[in-house]
Amino acid sequence: MTNFLQNIAGMSGMTDQVIATDFLISAKSGIRNAAFAITETASPELRAALREQLKSAVETHGTISDYMVSKGYYHPQDMDEQAQVNLQTANTALNL
Repeated sequence: MTNFLQNIAGMSGMTDQVIATDFLISAKSGIRNAAFAITETASPELRAALREQLKSAVETHGTISDYMVSKGYYHPQDMDEQAQVNLQTANTALNL
């Protein structure tokens, strides 16, 4: 039933892209927050734990980015192509 509804809404190919984009944005936020927290803590033990979380968040970001590039959802090296993807995504959202 879900595929049927996605096809009716014109989003059959968009679902993975939307989920991956949201996950990528969350990973970026996690990286930023962990880096900030590292600079704010005085405890060496806590700082070490936060560094591990930062490392994990960076690796997760890389994995998500690689997935999105392989699917054609993300073009970090070609801003014109990325702008086209963003425009197509925005138009799809407006037409829902």
